[in-house]
Amino acid sequence: MSTEAHAEVIDLERSWRLHPQVSVRPEPFGALLYHFGTRKLSFLKDRRLLAVVEALPTQETARDACLASGVAEGELPRFGQALDALRRSEMLVEAAS
Repeated sequence: MSTEAHAEVIDLERSWRLHPQVSVRPEPFGALLYHFGTRKLSFLKDRRLLAVVEALPTQETARDACLASGVAEGELPRFGQALDALRRSEMLVEAAS
């Protein structure tokens, strides 16, 4: 068992996007994300998180995508954690500058 904590967290001040091999299927509960390269499946259990993921390509930063999707400033840490989980599972990648 590893005692190493995840030192990195997603930087909300950077631009992120879905990995090109990820497909999104909206569902009543949120969405399913499937990565065709890694064959990983992720569940988004919050429709606002789906809205954030969909807003990523149109916003300059992940913070902007969150705010544009109705996420309050006080909720940013929770949404940042959710986005970080997607980053760690290779669903999200940093957008090219």
